[in-house]
Amino acid sequence: MTSRTTGRALRLLSRLPVDGYVLALLGTVVLAALLPASGTAATVVEGASTGAVALLFFLYGARLSTREALDGLRHWRLHLTVLGSTFLLFPLLGLAARGLVPAVLTPQLYAGLLFLCLVPSTIQSSIAFTSIARGNVPAAICAGSFSSLAGIVLTPLLAALLLGGGAGGLSADGILRIVLQLLVPFLAGQFLRRWVGGFLVRHKKVLGRVDRGSILLVVYTAFSQGMVAGIWHLVTPARLGLLLAVEAVLLAVMLAATWYGAGRLGFDRADRIAIQFAGSKKSLAAGLPMASVLFGAQASLAVLPLMLFHQMQLMVCAVIAKRRAQEGETAASETRAHGGGPATSEARAHDNEPPVPEPRAHPRPAERVP
Repeated sequence: MTSRTTGRALRLLSRLPVDGYVLALLGTVVLAALLPASGTAATVVEGASTGAVALLFFLYGARLSTREALDGLRHWRLHLTVLGSTFLLFPLLGLAARGLVPAVLTPQLYAGLLFLCLVPSTIQSSIAFTSIARGNVPAAICAGSFSSLAGIVLTPLLAALLLGGGAGGLSADGILRIVLQLLVPFLAGQFLRRWVGGFLVRHKKVLGRVDRGSILLVVYTAFSQGMVAGIWHLVTPARLGLLLAVEAVLLAVMLAATWYGAGRLGFDRADRIAIQFAGSKKSLAAGLPMASVLFGAQASLAVLPLMLFHQMQLMVCAVIAKRRAQEGETAASETRAHGGGPATSEARAHDNEPPVPEPRAHPRPAERVP
């Protein structure tokens, strides 16, 4: 390999969106491995984690504008396509991966992979990538909001149905825990939104730190429980490598399915971009607290596939978003060169847009519900 090639490879790696928050999550995992909470400390940390999950879902409910979500219903075909990708196609692929147990994935890692397939889509990073790629940003906002709202109910329900005892089953205690820790705080946030909405807007930076800090607490609690229970001997470096390979295939299939599937359904380019980014991604911010409720002491292995997939989707989608933007600019230039002006409303809209700024190194990792 020549020095020029090596330098080019290093520059490419430096531009990939290595998520700083994922590094914080990994640091929390290391802390839990070195200093796991046990005894009385474990009881205190577990109680604090339970309260943090309830607070997170209260804030999700208080931030979600129901009116804005309902205003987007006129584009119902796009939203149904994203919901179908998130809660139908993803779970089907997850169920198909069961054939990889035990040769490729352990039962515990497979449960985490299947749970990954059940969580809702992201909001903030989907919007960021759709904007960079010159896609339909309002549609991405609404699609992400619908997915998050549906995930409050569908993710626990699908996990209970498909994961059985590994996620609490359909027992009365499991259902009550989901309702009290997830649904009730979310509905309380929605109900109180008119009174607390202004406060949340004024203090969104501080509350963003509360979001991220709460998720770090959830991760520390889950991985501490895993260390105390001694479950980490089940995961070897070889198994982690195989898990990454499986997730890479899963992401590639979903990116291709959402892009080409949306084309076959007759969506224009801007809508296809929104569908691809909103329909192929999974929310770390929503998935981690849900896993802590659904899996209990087994949550550490359950969230590992989601954490790895989160970083992978950011890196891959950043590259795809820039490529889509370049393709759109090339097509617009060719249209102007041959016809004296953009031939479609989509091209005209893009020509009237201000230049898209160079994207940050990565979108903010904790997808906060607007």
